[in-house]
Amino acid sequence: MSLVLDSSLILAWIHRNETTEPVVRVMESLKQTGAWVPSLWHLEVANVLQIGVRRRRYTADFRDGALSDLSLFPIYVDSETNRNTWGTTLRLAERHGLTMYDASYLELALRRGLPLATLDKDLRGAAAAEKAQLLGM
Repeated sequence: MSLVLDSSLILAWIHRNETTEPVVRVMESLKQTGAWVPSLWHLEVANVLQIGVRRRRYTADFRDGALSDLSLFPIYVDSETNRNTWGTTLRLAERHGLTMYDASYLELALRRGLPLATLDKDLRGAAAAEKAQLLGM
């Protein structure tokens, strides 16, 4: 079964000191099942990695290697994210006090009927309130 993959889980996988066994399991299953992401996902992941380089948390080579590794996974960009931004996504953000970015993951999971893989506490709470499927983390 495919899933919706939040950037928090990917970033925990990239930053090995933040990786847990559940994160590793999701990433292993991802190789077989693939994942859906909202259209902002690539920008969000690359931005966090670029900030890490700018703050000297790691090198540009590390950033580039992580992005190269991610490109090997079957990750599919949802083409409807932008169409739902000013409607459903905005309402979810408003109702649950989420950022629009986080609400886009929830909207995608609800619309596609897929489980959401996230480590974000607020997003997990909103997903539970909306009766979205959540992967155990």
